[in-house]
Amino acid sequence: MKKILIYLICIFSYVSLFAQQDVTKFLGFPVDGSKSEFIKNLKTKGFTVTKRGDNEVLSGRFNGNDVNIYLSTENGKVSRVMVCDENELSESDIKIRFNRLCDQFCKNGKYLTLEDYTIPEDEDISYEMAVRNKRYEAIFYQLPDKNAMEDLQASILATIQSQYDSEELANASDELKIKIFADCASELLKAVENKPVWFMISEHFGRYYITMFYDNELNRAQGEDL
Repeated sequence: MKKILIYLICIFSYVSLFAQQDVTKFLGFPVDGSKSEFIKNLKTKGFTVTKRGDNEVLSGRFNGNDVNIYLSTENGKVSRVMVCDENELSESDIKIRFNRLCDQFCKNGKYLTLEDYTIPEDEDISYEMAVRNKRYEAIFYQLPDKNAMEDLQASILATIQSQYDSEELANASDELKIKIFADCASELLKAVENKPVWFMISEHFGRYYITMFYDNELNRAQGEDL
């Protein structure tokens, strides 16, 4: 039984079932609530607001770069934070920036990644984007904070123990272990999918910049207007 529980705890350290309460955060602020309140929060981080047409744009420094931030709302709640580089780069420089961001996210304990998005050094991204319409993007998922993780562990362990008795867990076959892990992973991944953070290379007249998105999928349209 101890081996089963240890394996489950290893899974818990990466994903969460508590996405309903544990939403995506940007600079420590939940991507939620009113737009005016979110702007107020970002101002405390040194961002300034300017008007560009009908849009309110926040400008400032983020992760060592000058950026412009745009907010999307759904039913009066913030659903997406879009972060665009202020300065455009050459093809070689944007490749370095993209790969560096991938490395930073992979090494950041707050995120889960499911694959390697690194761009090979010899890849011609201008050709791939212009001729093959290739999108260079990478997606990561925010993990829960410590308290949410502890609640998660207690909840899932209780569920497993209610489904299987001590003898079944102590003498679990490989098939049963795989089933338990698969069931847990399936439910857990459904939850973290509500907290994606992703970025892509954008092009503007032969120059390039990074666009990042912090999404709260729970606040985005779910087809209710169809």
